[in-house]
Amino acid sequence: MALAVLNTRAQLGVSAPPVSVEIHLSGGLPCFAIVGLPEAAVRESRERVRSALLNSGFDFPARRITVNLAPADLPKEGGRYDLAIALGILLASDQIKVNRHQTFEFMAELGLGGELRPVRGVLPAALACQRTGKGCWVAQENVAEASLVDDLAVYSAADLLSVCNRLADEQKCLPAIAENICVQPAEIADMADVKGQHQARRALEVAAAGGHNILFAGPPGSGKSMLASRLPGILPALSRHNLLETAAIYSVAGLDPSKLLAGIRPFRAPHHTASSVALVGGGSRPRPGEISLAHQGVLFLDELPEFPRSVLEVLREPLESGKVEVSRVAQQLSFPARFQLVAAMNPCPCGFMGDPDGRCRCTPDQVRRYQHKISGPLMDRIDLFAWVAGLPAEQLLAKERGESSAAIQERVMLAYERQLQRQGCRNAELSANDLEVYCALGVPEQTMLINAVKRLKLSARAAHRVLKVARTIADLNQTDVIGEAALLEALGFRFSGKEMD
Repeated sequence: MALAVLNTRAQLGVSAPPVSVEIHLSGGLPCFAIVGLPEAAVRESRERVRSALLNSGFDFPARRITVNLAPADLPKEGGRYDLAIALGILLASDQIKVNRHQTFEFMAELGLGGELRPVRGVLPAALACQRTGKGCWVAQENVAEASLVDDLAVYSAADLLSVCNRLADEQKCLPAIAENICVQPAEIADMADVKGQHQARRALEVAAAGGHNILFAGPPGSGKSMLASRLPGILPALSRHNLLETAAIYSVAGLDPSKLLAGIRPFRAPHHTASSVALVGGGSRPRPGEISLAHQGVLFLDELPEFPRSVLEVLREPLESGKVEVSRVAQQLSFPARFQLVAAMNPCPCGFMGDPDGRCRCTPDQVRRYQHKISGPLMDRIDLFAWVAGLPAEQLLAKERGESSAAIQERVMLAYERQLQRQGCRNAELSANDLEVYCALGVPEQTMLINAVKRLKLSARAAHRVLKVARTIADLNQTDVIGEAALLEALGFRFSGKEMD
């Protein structure tokens, strides 16, 4: 036949829209044209496919070859279409006979010798294949990643000739057996290493239980970064659904998802010189940024006031919506970004404001300018504020250890399970309507909150976040009612933040 059609998948953000690869052979001067909005790497597949066919022992047709990647208005990039194009040429020129190629989708780059090479973004494509009930052909290096998807037949071979032989013989066309991705968990920092800092440890436990954003403030060397790095060790493990969702982002970014497979939530800590595009994603070919790579995990911003204000302001919408929209003239992409923000800062430019030794020489105006580098709307989106004071030498050098991460995680898991059973999400994700249902207060507690809102001049958003924190504290106490003690503790965390104003 002179026409062949095969199936593959494009990469568009973290989605994988279907693409039909149509190959037509006709008379006329020899020509090889690829249409359908291909970018440079796709157009260059002409030379890769020609060499791969010849070096695999096939003939390259001396005819007019037209390859259409449909739909025509969807941008195509990368070498993921090479295998489908090569097989289409072989089918259209009757060099191979395959009857069930429509039951597969093909995603692999070809080397000049015909070998199959891996591509980025295989996991989103594999998830889409599973929903359509088709098998998936990938390079051997991508088999383990594609096999993360349950109930998906994954096929692979070393080179183009082996693919053709297996497609032609149904008895040889068996799914590949994936070698397990190494899931040896990396060493997780333990909370037992943190000495003292009882208020900060409590704030971190509350943040882990409810998914709340938290800001640590204190002098240099007091343990702010140390506390933040121990948050993943007390967070609930990733569920299967969240694991695949986050691993799909890592696949698109070309990163190793092995830590995720061990159930460890992502922990991203960009430097304060990072640009807004690096943080939220984008570029000429939009890629996920740090906040998307921290999806279902932790984004740690150390030295928060040192970040340019324009960079910090782009976090405001994702903190509320849990996603980031990247708009371009031709398209708009959405990347998931439901992350937990953990920030750390010094209280003043020198870092020693409030030090009992009186080392701070910063003027009130300098302190005010430094702290006001963080805008009020961004501070409004932070639920917990904790002061991390420097430890005296006796406590710092003491041998006794604090409570372990495993013990704290047990309490966090109990509170987390209560939230899932009650409302199906973490407390930090409750909507305004849900607050009336799940965060109802008694008359004394309501009066207390009203007085606190007036005294601290809290916005409606901040008041709602106080309620969510109080709900989490009640869950940690295994109670259904938000009592005065839980509300007072939640207000105490908020009062710490207002004192920095």
